[in-house]
Amino acid sequence: MSAPPSTLNPTLADLLSPSLDPLFLIPTLLIAAAYLWGFLRAHREGRAQDWPAWKAALFALGVLLLLMTTQSRAATLTQSSMALYMTRLMVLAEVVPPLLVLGLPRLRPDPRRGPGRILNLLLDPWVALALWTAVIIYWNVPAGFNASVVSNTAATLLPGLYLLSSLFVWSVILRPLPTVQPADIGSRGWFGLLAALPMMGVASVWLYSPRVLYTPYVNALCLWNYTPLQNQQLSGWIMMLAGLPALALAFIQLFAWLIKLSETQGMPPARVVPDSDAEN
Repeated sequence: MSAPPSTLNPTLADLLSPSLDPLFLIPTLLIAAAYLWGFLRAHREGRAQDWPAWKAALFALGVLLLLMTTQSRAATLTQSSMALYMTRLMVLAEVVPPLLVLGLPRLRPDPRRGPGRILNLLLDPWVALALWTAVIIYWNVPAGFNASVVSNTAATLLPGLYLLSSLFVWSVILRPLPTVQPADIGSRGWFGLLAALPMMGVASVWLYSPRVLYTPYVNALCLWNYTPLQNQQLSGWIMMLAGLPALALAFIQLFAWLIKLSETQGMPPARVVPDSDAEN
């Protein structure tokens, strides 16, 4: 029996209609409340320069997009549209994290003790790259993705992993906590380039595969009358386009690093003044 047209052709209003998921909703509201409390406290204590309003606006926008992608009907249509599902994941991986990271206040944790020491470990580029690569590769090979969709963890676990691993990646790229992130702009550029490769690789496979790779979508009734193969190819375009801004930023950072390197090498060596000359 075919699905009603209204089910297979939802409008934007239908997709954004509320569908609450406490697993995402409660932590998001708690983090937003803690951020608001810290922002108001900083302004009351005269530390507005450490927590400007534009940072709060970016953080609020990130929280809003997070709620829209996790607390709407679009989150319940995982098996009806791979393209819609991938759009949600890309918002959680490539739009929400940089907004949240840029919205962080100016913090100066000590890398030798307490939270600063933990952040120094978690924000290590190799740790972030390993986590991000594992999420992208494992959950996009057919066996991992099929198991995720069938067990229904694709609706909750995978979006959370995309968000968490991407927060680490964007924290390395944007370096919001310089006291625990000593990396220069060149190393961040190389990191961004490496971090973009797994996602671009998966997107290319989806674009050029002659058949549907994931069993749950082989005979699925896809939204908006797409065939399963078209749905998969569209997902590839969505993933590839979503990764382009981060890739462009990596090239910009590398270009800035090369300019800085060339300027440094072109400077004449500093003249060492002997002690006798200095005394005269």
